[in-house]
Amino acid sequence: MKARSAIVYSVLRLLAFLVPFGIMMLFPIMREYYWLAAIFAALIGLSLSVLFLRKPLDEVTTGLADRRAKARAAATDEEAEDAAADAAAGTDSPESPKA
Repeated sequence: MKARSAIVYSVLRLLAFLVPFGIMMLFPIMREYYWLAAIFAALIGLSLSVLFLRKPLDEVTTGLADRRAKARAAATDEEAEDAAADAAAGTDSPESPKA
């Protein structure tokens, strides 16, 4: 995963919240009910991100999936090597039962 794509997506999501929140805080009624402005800004930000941030989200999730697949492949390689080493050591081991 490229760190740049994750940072870009995070910054755009923050802007999708902060810009509507800042605009609503300009109204006197929203200054009094700041929590209501935060809720509305969150809903607006969510809507904007669903509509306009699909491509950055796809880049981030693809990068995460690739990274996870590489980690699983590395883990299975390590397990196979450990199993082969245990099998080789098991034939020479004094713990193995003698017939």
